Amino acid sequence: MSVSTLPRAVIDAAARFGDAPAIVDGERLSFAQLEQRVLQGAAALIETGLRPGDRVAIWAPNSAEWIVACLSVQSAGGVVVTMNTRLKGIEAQYILDKTRARILLTVGDFLGQDYRTLLEGLDLPHLERVLTLDGEWDAFAATGKDLEAARTAMLAVRGEDPADILFTSGTTGHPKGVVSGHAQSVQAFTCWADCAGLGEGDRYLIVNPFFHTFGYKAGWLACLLKGATAYPMATFDPVRVVELIEAEGITVLPGPPTIFQQMLASSAETGVTLSSIRVAVTGAASVAPSLVQRMQSELGIRNVLTAYGLTESSGMVTMTQMGDGVDRIAHSCGKPIPGVEVKCVDRLGEPVAAGREGEIWVRGFNVMAGYFEDPDATAEAVDADGWLHTGDIGCFDADGYLRVTDRMKDMFITGGFNCYPAEIERILSGHPAIAQVAVIGTPDERMGEIGKAFIVLRSGAEANAEEIRQWCRANMANYKVPRLFAFIDALPVNPAGKVQKFLLAAMPSDEGLRHVG
Repeated sequence: MSVSTLPRAVIDAAARFGDAPAIVDGERLSFAQLEQRVLQGAAALIETGLRPGDRVAIWAPNSAEWIVACLSVQSAGGVVVTMNTRLKGIEAQYILDKTRARILLTVGDFLGQDYRTLLEGLDLPHLERVLTLDGEWDAFAATGKDLEAARTAMLAVRGEDPADILFTSGTTGHPKGVVSGHAQSVQAFTCWADCAGLGEGDRYLIVNPFFHTFGYKAGWLACLLKGATAYPMATFDPVRVVELIEAEGITVLPGPPTIFQQMLASSAETGVTLSSIRVAVTGAASVAPSLVQRMQSELGIRNVLTAYGLTESSGMVTMTQMGDGVDRIAHSCGKPIPGVEVKCVDRLGEPVAAGREGEIWVRGFNVMAGYFEDPDATAEAVDADGWLHTGDIGCFDADGYLRVTDRMKDMFITGGFNCYPAEIERILSGHPAIAQVAVIGTPDERMGEIGKAFIVLRSGAEANAEEIRQWCRANMANYKVPRLFAFIDALPVNPAGKVQKFLLAAMPSDEGLRHVG
């Protein structure tokens, strides 16, 4: 059977790997049991009225139930909308309303937060039902009776059908939903798994969140495609990570550089190595050569790989290869995956020579179907010839390895999460004391980059950094909250009125000290 959809991947994995463990999360769920649970969940969704193309949102941390629910929705023909667990109520409301999600799958408790309470009092006219994965999903799934109808629905899903919508922000300040099809996700992460040498018998600890491509598609989907065992982890805890690695003989551990920096700090205290790990894949930020060397020498990780992708490219564009040296891993993000074209171009769209920088354009099966119900934004991102204009700056070396050197887009990455200043500025502008605000990213040793907000207060208004920081924490995801604040009398602008952020970057960091002039 040709695997071109996630539902078919479930059926194929059950046939090929049977009683081998698919997911370990408290209980051990085999590939055969996973298929049965997905069938049951899909049957329940179909019988409750879910139609092909309907959107179902998942707002929950990593768990076996997350995987089962996602595959159940997709097997019923639905489209999964993933939601960041750090979102606040108004941020979640925008996504639920934009996609007209009929069902929300969430949790009753995560780190002391019941997400349902964040939605209280908000207008959600399209949302018909809320189910908790940690309390109500099993009972709901058990109501599914017609498993044959569910299997028929699974087989009816086509490769070109939308599988999911993942939201990414941008210069408009409002998140945009990236629509990806089944076949492109399967193909992209078959390539990813092949580059990583992922296979049957591998034990993969997934600390990257499932709402992001890194944890979802480069995580449990890759495991499903190759017969590896997924170990979901809801929150990153270095002590618990070490315990699991030692107890289960974990062989694969991807994550952003910050995770490995924390593991190194923990190792320095305990002396523990991670020698069972065959491969680690990192990315989402620049990687220092010293970090790669320490991951190998101090943590005992045999192979370290890096990759480059963006949500609009199904999360995959390039990846390094097994055997690439430390410098290549640290200073490049690999070669294009099979079936994908990449070029660096000048301002006229003409390719530049190796070694010269240009905007990175991508074309191939991995490019998104488009932004959800936003043809104008889609046309701006993907040209008539199918090239995705990434907004990233890079260059190829003589061997065809890509290096990402800068971003055209006004974006920074903190702890592996993309932060878009326009979105943060839009939310901050809602503060009653703020007249104007500009946000930039600034280097940080631990997080890679952190946000710094330059604030012009309204006439007669009073506010300090801590007050605004607390307001931000109540109104935006924690990773978006600026870590540094500077209060200034006016934002520097050019004759056209555009804020000159390069001038802001040159200002000294301070916490609430008012710049004069």
